[in-house]
Amino acid sequence: MNYAEPRYHWFRQCGLFVGSAVVEAGCKSVIGQRLKQSGMHWTVDGADSIIALRTAEASSQWEATCLNRHNQTPAA
Repeated sequence: MNYAEPRYHWFRQCGLFVGSAVVEAGCKSVIGQRLKQSGMHWTVDGADSIIALRTAEASSQWEATCLNRHNQTPAA
């Protein structure tokens, strides 16, 4: 079998998505909703931080993210 050829039929039989619409919709609702509100201005670091938090919350990883000491910002 040539693995360079798309195996869409097999993916569909497995119940998997073969298009990008689901991923694009997820990005729009999880990330775009927050970052693209009227009047918003973001630095790259600030946007990266919000994206990390929103994806953790959307993937039910919020508690694990908050409990992980490596994710904590040191106090000033």
